[in-house]
Amino acid sequence: MAARGLVAVALGVAACGGGGGDDPAGNGAPAPQSLNERARAFAPDPLPPPVVDVSNAYADDPKAAELGEKLFKERRFAGALLDLDDDGGPDSLGLRGETGKVSCGGCHEPEHAFLDTRSAFKQISLGTGWTHRRTPTLFDVGQAKIVMWAGRHSTLYAQVFGPLENPVEMNSSRLFVAEQIAALYRSEYETVFGAGALAPLDDAARFPALTPETTGCRLTSTMDHPRALPPDPLYECHGTPGDGAEYDSLSAGDQDFVTRVVVNMGKAVAAYERTLQCGAGRFDDFAHGDAAALTAAEQHGFELFVGKARCASCHSGPYFSDQAFHALGLAEGPTRAGILNDDDHGALVDLESAKNDVLGVTGPYSDGDDGRLPTTLGAHLDGAFRTPTLRCVGTRPSFMHSGLLRTLEETVAFHARGGDPAGSYAGKSELVPLGLTDEDEADLVAFLRSLDGPATAPAP
Repeated sequence: MAARGLVAVALGVAACGGGGGDDPAGNGAPAPQSLNERARAFAPDPLPPPVVDVSNAYADDPKAAELGEKLFKERRFAGALLDLDDDGGPDSLGLRGETGKVSCGGCHEPEHAFLDTRSAFKQISLGTGWTHRRTPTLFDVGQAKIVMWAGRHSTLYAQVFGPLENPVEMNSSRLFVAEQIAALYRSEYETVFGAGALAPLDDAARFPALTPETTGCRLTSTMDHPRALPPDPLYECHGTPGDGAEYDSLSAGDQDFVTRVVVNMGKAVAAYERTLQCGAGRFDDFAHGDAAALTAAEQHGFELFVGKARCASCHSGPYFSDQAFHALGLAEGPTRAGILNDDDHGALVDLESAKNDVLGVTGPYSDGDDGRLPTTLGAHLDGAFRTPTLRCVGTRPSFMHSGLLRTLEETVAFHARGGDPAGSYAGKSELVPLGLTDEDEADLVAFLRSLDGPATAPAP
């Protein structure tokens, strides 16, 4: 191990991947790189923009993003709060039975790096009910083509259907949301998507009017407290279904029209989300020549990151993610909110759903297909989840897909010990013990905190 604090540690590139210069000895081996040179592979200047999204013709339309920000923050799309923990306190968004309390920004808080720091225990989120996976940051989400923790959606625009129609998130429905868009955002919507685009919704004979009280799942006096983990990715409706009958009564053409309105909402929200970036931080300053930008501990942490700890084998590239799915062997257990995250098979289930999703990249609502979906799935995806990006990782209130690891220190220690014992989770873990010292782990944590950027969030 090189001495802690050496600014220009010589690293053997062959051990860590990546390219190098000609070998001075002429034996064909790549020349070693200094630590600063190695860092530059993760810190191009400027950082790459969001990847091209052929599925969304409005992905980089400023007007669509402007509308998307408003829709992202709109609470009037939501149905009734359902959970007993919706008690009106600071950890909830209102009182059980109240409507119009949940927006995307209620859990992806713009003022807190688009993370959930509001919900009790800071592991999973309390919307209309408790979710069972952690709210991820939206910073740099534009680097992903297949989204969500386990790849449930092959388009970013389709993601909005999940929370809107999920009884434990916004507890709403696509027909109600389409009608609300027509009532609240007609001018802005038609500026982006065409004059008269919402006109059919004015025909009450074709589209029965819904209210916040009649959308989604309705609260009943006999409704059970929704503590059990609902099916994934489709959720049971706890209580009385809302507008299912009204939507089902529409003609096929009118159902398609309603879906198209919400798809366009998703495309506008996606355009907004693609503008959200953590930005360059002290690590980038170090990579571009400021040797004093990182402390000795942080530099040693980066050396471990690309070397002995093998973090860069998955956390690669400028955003520190290969955007792939890996099984890491986290023992399943209940969150402090009482939700049991057991039997979560991750990408093995969710990628299959994505392949069959009419709202996905191969479906009729996509503006193009770039082949992003895998053609075959395998057992290696059982219990696998996306490699998260690491820029601004120091701001996160909990870690892993379920939030069961509470601190960055716990998360580094988990990886260092090679995960949890086999049999305590779905699938087979890829992790192996790393043989790190306590000082090594502390230095890795210090390095990871150097990845925090300006993260300039828009005003809430």
